[in-house]
Amino acid sequence: MRITHRIGGKTWAGVGERTGDVYDPATGEVASTVDFASTADVDEAVAAAKGAFAKWRGASLAQRASVMFAFRELFNARKDELAAIVTAEHGKVLPDAAGEIQRALEAVEFACGIPNLVKGGFSENASTKVDVYSILQPLGVVGVISPFNFPAMVPLWFVPNAIACGNTVVLKPSEKDPSAANFIADLFAEAGLPDGVLNVVHGDKVAVDRILEHRDVKAVSFVGSTPIARYVYETGTANGKRVQALGGAKNHMVVLPDADLDLAADAAVSAGFGSAGERCMAISVVVAVDPVGDELVAKIRERIADLHVGDGRRPGCEMGPLVTGAHRDKVVSYVEAGVAEGASLVVDGRGHPIDGADAGFWLGPTLFDHVGTDMSVYTDEIFGPVLSVLRVPAYDEAVEVVNDNPYGNGTAIFTNDGGAARRFQNEVEVGMVGVNVPIPVPVAYYSFGGWKDSLFGDSHAYGPEGVHFFTRTKVVTSRWLDPSHGGVNLGFPRNT
Repeated sequence: MRITHRIGGKTWAGVGERTGDVYDPATGEVASTVDFASTADVDEAVAAAKGAFAKWRGASLAQRASVMFAFRELFNARKDELAAIVTAEHGKVLPDAAGEIQRALEAVEFACGIPNLVKGGFSENASTKVDVYSILQPLGVVGVISPFNFPAMVPLWFVPNAIACGNTVVLKPSEKDPSAANFIADLFAEAGLPDGVLNVVHGDKVAVDRILEHRDVKAVSFVGSTPIARYVYETGTANGKRVQALGGAKNHMVVLPDADLDLAADAAVSAGFGSAGERCMAISVVVAVDPVGDELVAKIRERIADLHVGDGRRPGCEMGPLVTGAHRDKVVSYVEAGVAEGASLVVDGRGHPIDGADAGFWLGPTLFDHVGTDMSVYTDEIFGPVLSVLRVPAYDEAVEVVNDNPYGNGTAIFTNDGGAARRFQNEVEVGMVGVNVPIPVPVAYYSFGGWKDSLFGDSHAYGPEGVHFFTRTKVVTSRWLDPSHGGVNLGFPRNT
């Protein structure tokens, strides 16, 4: 099967000079091929978006909201179909895919409220007979570059807000699982979105670089690894663009001695191995505060033994394969490095039972204990089912570990002490904090984003900051002459 671009409301009719393979991760087989956009192909998509902008920016707020509500209904009606597409190309189990779709739906519902979200301010008589007011206007053509790990949710963090604010979009999804983006574009078209407002181009660095360099692209939203996020931010801003680039993570879960250890162990397993650890909000480090380390590790090990790993389309599977063979091999290399560097390998995922085809991209849940902060399993974002336990003597050392890490995406604390939790949320240098919640992804009417090397730019994704990112403020100062005091005679009787 061939997957290709959607430009100007139509399926691209050209012939791709370069293509890539899209795998079924559970079988290891090539399921389809995807066209890789050339510079000229991206130019065609940008031109279509620019052509549509003049009319779409003038669409009433009522019209834009109507499209969003129609899309929301279509999206909700076909969410099971989209979840199946995500599982087939990404590999996450169907319940994980369904959860992704549900969180995406929340972002769409937020954008349905666009008439209330883009209201400006008004000051009457700021000076004598002078009024001052602000209005929020769209930027123009915006680019969205989304990752493989959430092929439906992450595009919908950005696209609905961008479109609802009056912009037009060129979306470049991951080439590893591209079909969800086309599915979303088709639903928007069915919802009544005019041709050219949302365009999809597939590809690799060639397409990304052209989006970053194109003079008609006014802003870029990106989610991916920190090195690429830095590159996107530096290249995009050097070309005069507004950029929000969300990078990588090394998320810590601090477990205090008074915590409910059964709750903490359940959380560590679900947050560490859900979606095979391929989440930017996955817990990859458990910081066990003495003396809970031994008991906590034992409870996590027990739960891992019962984890059902296999083809995400099969009933009962709780963790699927990794997205590609190359990525699986990279994650396995970290397991080997952890052993070589002296960490204690408590559970070796390479031997975990698999409910699926032998050729799938499998690695079972892996647990290391007694990990040091100088080991690569700690310092690097592995993006796979590898959980490390790091032990510290007290609360202060736990906070120090979290704050010394260059990433600052998400963190969590497990405790029954409200004072400790309150102190932690104040002292920790991380953008999103969970208290007895392992994956603290904000609801759609807040905004998502980390600190430090987890974010480049000053705007978080979706929610109020998303609306701010996709609009620019114009302030108008006006004075109208009063006909009764020497102004133009408009036919009103003059005061005497």
